[in-house]
Amino acid sequence: METGRILKISGPLVVAENMAHASLSDVVRVGDKRLIGEIIEMRGDKASIQVYEETTGLGPGEPVETTGEALSVELGPGLIASIYDGIQRPLTRIQAQSGDFIERGVEAPALDRSKRWSFAASKSPGERVQSGDILGEVVESALVTHKIMVPPGVQGELKSLSSGEFTVEETIGTIMTEGGDREICMMQKWPVRLGRPFANKLSPSEPMITGQRVIDTFFTVAKGGTACVPGPFGSGKTVVQHQLAKWADVDIVVYVGCGERGNEMTDVLNELPELKDPRTGESLMLRTVLIANTSNMPVAAREASMYTGMAIAEYFRDMGYTVALMADSTSRWAEALREMSGRLEEMPGEEGYPAYLGSRLADFYERAGKVVCLGSDQRQASLTAIGAVSPPGGDLSEPVTQATLRMVKVFWGLDAQLAYSRHFPAINWLTSYSLYLEKTSAWTEANIHPEFIHLRKEAMALLQEEAELMEIVRLVGYDALSEPDQLKMEAARSLREDFLQQNAFHDIDSYASLQKQFKMLSLVLNFAKRANQALNEGAALKSILKLAVRERISRSKYLSEGQLEEFESIEAQMISEMDNVTLKGGEASD
Repeated sequence: METGRILKISGPLVVAENMAHASLSDVVRVGDKRLIGEIIEMRGDKASIQVYEETTGLGPGEPVETTGEALSVELGPGLIASIYDGIQRPLTRIQAQSGDFIERGVEAPALDRSKRWSFAASKSPGERVQSGDILGEVVESALVTHKIMVPPGVQGELKSLSSGEFTVEETIGTIMTEGGDREICMMQKWPVRLGRPFANKLSPSEPMITGQRVIDTFFTVAKGGTACVPGPFGSGKTVVQHQLAKWADVDIVVYVGCGERGNEMTDVLNELPELKDPRTGESLMLRTVLIANTSNMPVAAREASMYTGMAIAEYFRDMGYTVALMADSTSRWAEALREMSGRLEEMPGEEGYPAYLGSRLADFYERAGKVVCLGSDQRQASLTAIGAVSPPGGDLSEPVTQATLRMVKVFWGLDAQLAYSRHFPAINWLTSYSLYLEKTSAWTEANIHPEFIHLRKEAMALLQEEAELMEIVRLVGYDALSEPDQLKMEAARSLREDFLQQNAFHDIDSYASLQKQFKMLSLVLNFAKRANQALNEGAALKSILKLAVRERISRSKYLSEGQLEEFESIEAQMISEMDNVTLKGGEASD
């Protein structure tokens, strides 16, 4: 095959000539150091190449070789608990080769070629198989059984299939297709920019339980849904993403640190192996794949990292698993688009971002969903995509946030004022929304409690009333409010501080099951209801607010999942104390 030559270098953009033999989206090796790049534009025999490594030292005339393949990921046993960069280079093996900093041009296969995996076949020779059929299984970790599938586009009669120990490249079987015999190994390759096929797409109807009360109760995301977390610096976007990665009730988590600071990815790497899956007691790392594309890595590589994570997530979805993809943050990804667009001298859109920013975001988010997977067993699975957005100065009117909001159905708006007042998660309950509430209501009523939806509406109404009363308080002061309104303010404060506020770093408060959330919300609202009733029957407001049970209500968030029967005890104490203060009436006001 012919070799191209570098004509021009502009940061991460390299223009090469004599490239008529190459195709758009081909992966190429650039220069004497063989840097990794991808062709993003072809004009005659000139190719514009996005280089995913530092281009310092490259010179015109150096060779450019095409691999003839699109930018692809290697999919197979060995993905779980792995840490990759934005183009799926395994960072642990690269560290062994080049030290703590990645040397330019370094190469390492994404999947270990020497490790042998124990494959247990579930099909027999002579059976007809089609795309997506499961041929057998490999126990990859204590939490994940890796299912070896017939690659997309392959169908026919199974000629041979063997159980035993194999590397990812060794042949495990042969399928007799119309075009001839096709050897099957445990590894597949898939172009990252192409969505993996499925049989049918379904409407999401089951909530993804995250253990975060403000999310699960008020702004639910469905399994197979899309959500975004925009917010200014310091408002807790990364902590929210980390919490979702730790506690979401999914089988697989793919976490993409796209342009994150290195210390934030270090936190994930340090915490996940220590944390235990609440369902199995095993390390959470045993169901996680990490893409660590940090801020000190070349900007251009961020553009590929999102697609790399999505392709890996789709692969596990095709096995029948529920998968969550966390992207932190899509703003850093959009910066890579803006840089390359500027280097290509394209007509800029708003704020310098390319005019096709919205369609690229749509391409990414539309790959999420609840689907019927390929294969004769018609298994269902879901892929939930959650992207953090980092608008400069917290300005939600900027292009990346606005384009994202047009795509996603859940908006968790982080608020700087809440963050500064140490209220975390700093999700603003007045501006956030979820379009999945109605779709997931039937599941919640059937599996948690029929009253859950009613309590949610009641709590949201109380918070909105508090916002209206706060306008009056700012004008005339708290003491000018009537006693019923003062009680509403106290009830809303209890709802905010005792229910919505949650400590991500507390052993117990970090996660709350839906059952616990229902009991907590029920307790806070029942106190408000009974207090209002007592006030109407002549009880003194000061007496109600001094009740000892209020301390137990505020500390109920620290009850473990094994102590949920304590809520009945708190409820009984509340009824007793409220009856007592009602009997005393106004006498107890001093």
